[in-house]
Amino acid sequence: MEFSSDKVQVSKSPEELFALFDNLENMKLFMPASVERFEADENTFVFGLKGMPDVRLLVDEKTVPSMMKFKAASSKLDFTLACMIEANEGGSQVYYDFAGKFNPMIKMMVERPLKKFIEELAEATGKL
Repeated sequence: MEFSSDKVQVSKSPEELFALFDNLENMKLFMPASVERFEADENTFVFGLKGMPDVRLLVDEKTVPSMMKFKAASSKLDFTLACMIEANEGGSQVYYDFAGKFNPMIKMMVERPLKKFIEELAEATGKL
């Protein structure tokens, strides 16, 4: 299962935006209103969406200043979430890529809420 959010314009340079992502405490700034719980440390962050179990993500890969990729910390969930940052006039364009391997039953249950979450994440990022 793979999908991407719409691209959003952010009035920060790629370097400024990447610095925000690099401090995982700042991930709270990007979380949609549906997130009920958020905690972060140096290498991971945990968030809980209403009606869904908490998800812990850890930093998987960084390419300064264009990409920050996270992966699920649990072996039960096999997915990655990448924030892609592209320079343009006026700042940056940002979008999120999601890639996950789920069995058909889990996919059916999580696909719609995940797509909504990724779009809300992009919208929140665009408001910076």
